[in-house]
Amino acid sequence: MAAGKCDLCEKHTVLGRAIQHKHSGAWRRKAPKTNRPFAPNVHKKRMFLDGRWRRANVCTRCLRTESKRIQVSGVPY
Repeated sequence: MAAGKCDLCEKHTVLGRAIQHKHSGAWRRKAPKTNRPFAPNVHKKRMFLDGRWRRANVCTRCLRTESKRIQVSGVPY
């Protein structure tokens, strides 16, 4: 598994709350809330960065953006 941070956009794990939902107004105020991490979808990929091939931890959003940039510039895969 890759690290929990993207090397390109610095996206990282953030903490938030998970709330169990039921469909009534009174329940929403009393709903159990627990803390949980929200981790980015990070993959370890071999990419052509800064003029050379490197292994990088890259989130899927950056992978899509990078692949579109590569197609336009004509850099080999």
